[in-house]
Amino acid sequence: MDLDDDKRAKRRKTQTEDDDDDDHHHHQPQPTAMETLPNEIIVDILSRLPITSLVQFKFVCKRWRALTQNPVLADMHLSWKADGNDPCLILHCDFPIRNQLYFLDLSAHNQDKDKVKRLYVPFQASMPEFDVVGSCNGLLCLSDSLYNDALYVHNPFTMDCIELPKSRQYSDQELVFGFGFHPKTKEYKVVKIVYYRNTSSYSRARRTVYPQSDVQIYTLGSSSWRSLGKVSYQFVRRPSEALVNGRLHWVSRPRRYHPARRLISFDLADEQFREVPKPDCGGLNRCNFHLSVLGGCLAAAVYGNYGKLEIWVMKCYNVNESWVKQFTIGAYMPKCLKLNLDRHRPLKIWKTGSNGKVVRVLCLLNSGEVLLEYKNRVLVSYDPKKGKFRDLVFQGLPNWFQTVVHTGSLNWLNTLH
Repeated sequence: MDLDDDKRAKRRKTQTEDDDDDDHHHHQPQPTAMETLPNEIIVDILSRLPITSLVQFKFVCKRWRALTQNPVLADMHLSWKADGNDPCLILHCDFPIRNQLYFLDLSAHNQDKDKVKRLYVPFQASMPEFDVVGSCNGLLCLSDSLYNDALYVHNPFTMDCIELPKSRQYSDQELVFGFGFHPKTKEYKVVKIVYYRNTSSYSRARRTVYPQSDVQIYTLGSSSWRSLGKVSYQFVRRPSEALVNGRLHWVSRPRRYHPARRLISFDLADEQFREVPKPDCGGLNRCNFHLSVLGGCLAAAVYGNYGKLEIWVMKCYNVNESWVKQFTIGAYMPKCLKLNLDRHRPLKIWKTGSNGKVVRVLCLLNSGEVLLEYKNRVLVSYDPKKGKFRDLVFQGLPNWFQTVVHTGSLNWLNTLH
């Protein structure tokens, strides 16, 4: 090889190396827009997503999964959902042998908005039949409806769950539950009110009377239950229907010498029962009613004559004069309920659903409409401005269900692990 050939060969080698360097530089992966953003901005963006999108997000990569486990994101997502956004609905279908939970995200803006999806219940093998005690900040509390001895706190979207310690049991008892969070103490508590009687006692009353009581309370993260002693009120046997200002609320049963129904609260901070002023609607003592939360305020739905429903709202908590009759809803029967289908109704829902009432008030939607549940079968929105009803149709809706208003969240407590 002469000198000129040697120079040409070196130039070709140098050119090849330069081309390789260019190719390497060209194929170097470029950072995505998400990867260049500061964490606080990413968290702010994620906090505005529906819970279903947020749960899928954590499977993208390790960094994104770590972000979804950030408690700051869980707190921001909760506050964003609470600020003028429609909730999730948990649908409890309690057919015997195997209960099911479904969910419906009313805040979704895609095709999932009209789809009902089934939720996985991780402890269903050990507790096939259960009641929903309550929903609070994305957490569900579920109780064993067969044996009354198991309680779970569960986030249905993250699959986190924990079984609570066993509490004292009585051989002949009736239970009333409550579950909630107090914003000042930052504690979650489960309240279990046990009405019981000695097995040797005998009553000729048509309904079994439980003369003794024991209020048991469990603070999540603690090691055991505490007893607060007895309670002087007899509550309707269903979980607390309203959590407002860190207080659980129940409706009392009429008693022989105290025929008036009362609104009773339990403060989760000082753990005291107190009577709450009732709305001045004239018929609260003699007719049935139920409680709910509308726009963050305590509300009472009062059943009137001819299927009429009045909704009273306490605008300023614990102030008697602040009760206002905000909605009057006339009688209505959804189209699908005009057929006689009650013969297929599960016995348990028949007994515990809505005390035989046709309609139950669920919540106030962002549009200003009132969301209603009819006979555990149909969801209906009522527009108070137009006075019109609209039957809501969802793909996959179970035939019978009890609706729980829920905030889908990544929330969990590290103290529970």
